[in-house]
Formats: sequence, C-alpha cells, structure tokens
Amino acid sequence: MSALIVIGAATVIALFTGILARKGRTMNLEEWAVGGRSFGSIFVFILLAGEIYTTFTFIGGSGWAYGKGAPVYYVLVYPTLGYVLSYWLMPPIWRYAKQHQLVSQSHFFSHKYDSPLLGVLAALVGVLAMVPFLMLQLKGLGIIVSAASYGAVSPTLAIWIGAAVVALYVIISGVRGSTWNAVFKDFLILFIVVFLGIYLPVHYHGSIGGMFREIDAAKPNFLVFPETGMNIAWFQSTVLLTVLGFHMWPNTFGAAFTAKDDNVFRRNAVALPLYQLILLFALFSGFAVILVIPGLTGGEIDLALLKLSLQTFDPWFIGVIGAAGVLTALVPGSMLMLSVATVLANDVFRGAISKQVSDGAVINLARLFVPLIAIVAVLLAISGGDTIVALLLMGYSFVVQLFPSLISSLLPNNRITKQGAIAGIVVGLSVVVFTSVTKTSMADLLPFLPPSMQGVNIGFFALTTNVLTMLLVSGVTQSLRSSADPGGSTNRQAA
Repeated sequence: MSALIVIGAATVIALFTGILARKGRTMNLEEWAVGGRSFGSIFVFILLAGEIYTTFTFIGGSGWAYGKGAPVYYVLVYPTLGYVLSYWLMPPIWRYAKQHQLVSQSHFFSHKYDSPLLGVLAALVGVLAMVPFLMLQLKGLGIIVSAASYGAVSPTLAIWIGAAVVALYVIISGVRGSTWNAVFKDFLILFIVVFLGIYLPVHYHGSIGGMFREIDAAKPNFLVFPETGMNIAWFQSTVLLTVLGFHMWPNTFGAAFTAKDDNVFRRNAVALPLYQLILLFALFSGFAVILVIPGLTGGEIDLALLKLSLQTFDPWFIGVIGAAGVLTALVPGSMLMLSVATVLANDVFRGAISKQVSDGAVINLARLFVPLIAIVAVLLAISGGDTIVALLLMGYSFVVQLFPSLISSLLPNNRITKQGAIAGIVVGLSVVVFTSVTKTSMADLLPFLPPSMQGVNIGFFALTTNVLTMLLVSGVTQSLRSSADPGGSTNRQAA
C-alpha cells in the first residue's frame, strides 16, 4: 500500500504542476506549442534532456543490458554524438524558424522548399514515428506501475490513468506543463538511476568491477559483440542512424523552437553530453540482474530491473522508484501528445485542407486531437508486444528519413528540389515499412555481403535508398527546369 500511495502522490503532483504552469499565460498557438520562444538555457536543457530520460532509460536500457549484453552500449554513444551535432545543426534551424515565425517541423520543411505537400509529408512521417514512441512511454508506464504497486494496479489501468493525466495538462498548459514537470522528473530520475546503478552491483556482487567479472565467468562473450547479428557493423550503423535522426523527432525539433536565442544550443551542447553519463548507471542496474534473476526472455527483459528491486527494497522505496518511472513516461509522453496534436491541426489540417483557418481555431482543434491521440496510443500500447528498445529503433528508422532533405536545405546553395526531397522520403519510408512488416534484415536483403556486414541496421539501407533517390530525382528535375527556363533563377530554398 505504501508504494501505491507514493506513486499516486507523484501522479497527482505531476497533474497539478502541469495545470499550474499555465498561470498568467494567454494560450495562443505560439505560447501553447513553443512557450512563446522565451525559454533560456536551463529550461531548454531540461526539455531536451527530458526527451532522453524516458521509460527507455529506466527499463528499456536496463532490460537490453540484461537480455542483449554488449549491443546495449549503443545507448551511451548516440545521445552524446547527437548533442555534439546540435552545436552546429540547431542554431541555423532556430534562426530560420524565428525569422519566419514557424512553430513546427513540418512548417520548416514546407517553407524551406516552398512546398505545402512536403510539409504535410514531413508531418505524416513525424506522426508515424511518434506513435510508436508514445506507445513506448505508455507501455513502460504500465509495466512500472503494475510492478511497483505489487500488482494492485494492472498495466491496463495504469496506462489509462497516465494517458488521462498527460492529456489533461497538455490541453490546459501546452509545452509549459511539460517543462515544469520535466524539472521535477529530472531531479528524481537522477537520484534513482545513479543510486540503483551503484547499490545493486555493490549489494549483489561486491563492486561494479566484481559484477562484470562474475558475468564474464558465467556467460563468456556476453559482454563483447557477437560475430553475427548485433555485431560491430550493427553497432556502428545503429549509432549513425540514431545520431542523424536524433533531432528529427518533431517533439525534439519543436522543443528547440522554445529557445530565446541561438546561443542556448551551443551552451547546452557542452553540458548535455556529460549528462548522458547517467545512462551508464541504468546499464549497470540491468547487468546486476543477470546472475540474480536468470532466464527472463522476450518482453520480460523489460521487467528485469523492477523484479530485482522488488526483492531488494522496502515497499516505500519501491514507491519512489515507481514514481520516478511514472514521470519518465509522463513528461516525454506529454511532449509527444503536444507535438502530434500540433502537427495534425496546424500542419495537416491547415496545411493541406484549409489554409485560411485562424490560429485560435488551430489551437482548439489541436486540443481536441489530444484525447483522441491518447486513446489511440493507449489501445496500441495495450495490444503491442515489442520490447521498449525495439519500439524506439522503429521510430528512429522513420524520422531519420527527414534528415537528408533537412541538411540539404541548410546549405548555402541547395541543389535538392522539392520533388527530390519528397521522392527520397517516400522511397526511404517505403523501405522501412516493407522491412519492418516482413522482418527483413540486411542478411536477407543482401546475402552476398560479408558476414561481418550483414548485421548492418536495415534502417541504414532505407536511408541510403532515400539519399540516392533524392539525388537522382533532383538531378532530373533540375535538368528539366533548366531546359524550360534557360535564363535560370535563384533557388529560394537556400538557407
């Protein structure tokens, strides 16, 4: 009962914190979606960090450490490199968005390429990617609450309650509700993850080093990359894929628009990579479970950390762990709901159906979309069976398809046409969908590759087809344009 009380209290605090964030603010579209572009370094830092410290950090990373071993190391690398990339990538994006008063990722694509169709396509790609990510948060929420409450609350009930809490404060406060709760969440998760990452290895193995020695003795080669499957080639390609897609999530892209100036990103690019060290302690927690609770397989690996915690700590502290886990779902989940609702209302409805809709009508429509999105995500989370990390990687394979046309649009002389950008995204996305549905791997697709290369992440193949298609179609359309207009014209797509 004490665990359930702590979890319930954290949920109530999150709800009221999210609602109170609106106080003194007039919720127009810019305020609701991007906080009036007034956030300084600390709030932007917390928002961007909040996108990383999710249920993936709390149970997905530890679960993969338990079930996969060495391949989990990729989670330490890609956020760090992603934040390093942001030092150069985000300032020009922010400046362009500020200059043209853009409030979403698809707005950016539409304006850069003078193509409403490309904007709608980018919006749909974002929604397609964010649904598995939102599903991931809710699925993790159900796992955490059910385990931490000793089964008193079923995963299904926990998911419904969490979705309702998030939907309510997003409707009322928009991005500010997410930001205020992100402050609360980051302090709590920092304490819990670091504590568990040190205490569990020391308690059960004597030390962190002792833990790894015992694992290596009991399971030789578990801590090194295999020769096939998730090998070094898989690691390198997955890191590259996730780094390029890191800022392509519409919610991360949108969080960047909240900054008050472009120097915010440079300052945060220095600090945020250091902040990723917390992920290391999440992995330590997962490794600590391997020899204590052996035999978990499939989706059960996501329960590894919670199972060990339940047999280690008193109920009140299980409640604290559960509360931290709940917040890792609520904060990113709220940003995802906000982003999906804004994209559907502002970029799909107004961008493709009725361009004359006012900002007031758009924000009302976005608020209407929030509970509908929550219901869809809940139903998918309840019926879905993939592990937390598998859902995350699927989403990355979708959003990274936007990266080639984005980076091209920032070049001084962008030679990529809107037709090329659209064709590249469509082809890359089609490859992702086909390979995901058919469970096709690189070994299946290109069996003539050396065994060491057959482990390459299939999403990287989709990205390669995207780039080749984009270049080919752009070359053809540029030639046709030159033939039709011998005098030439200035390409307005340049940054």
